[in-house]
Amino acid sequence: MSSSSDRISGAFFCLFGLAMYFLVIPVYVETAEGGSLAPNTLPNIISIIIAVSGAFLVIKPTKHQMRDPRRMAITGFYVLLLIAGIYGMSKFGFEFVAPVLAFALMWMIGERRPLWLISGVVLMPALIWFVVTQLLGRGLP
Repeated sequence: MSSSSDRISGAFFCLFGLAMYFLVIPVYVETAEGGSLAPNTLPNIISIIIAVSGAFLVIKPTKHQMRDPRRMAITGFYVLLLIAGIYGMSKFGFEFVAPVLAFALMWMIGERRPLWLISGVVLMPALIWFVVTQLLGRGLP
């Protein structure tokens, strides 16, 4: 990766972090009464880290080389699969899409052991559902 592409991506993430901090989080994160932390605390911290990291990349670019295009395409496919999974969850619900998405991701990364597949496809989505909906009282898509 050339230093100019590092600087461009650094500038993008710096602006992205600042936009999240000043524009998105204040509009879309609700305030809550009580509690020890405000709901916007963690998103604000993460957006500041993203902006500062982008600024560092602009100031001091790396010396890394461009990755193999095949690996970049595989990464893009993972991202598209996750986007499709999130969209599917909004249409069909977490309970139906999460196990399928977990199986697809686990299979793609080469996991073939039955115990790990069962735990990743059945147990983890069930545990996430139980913790979020039953213990925390929040809704899943």
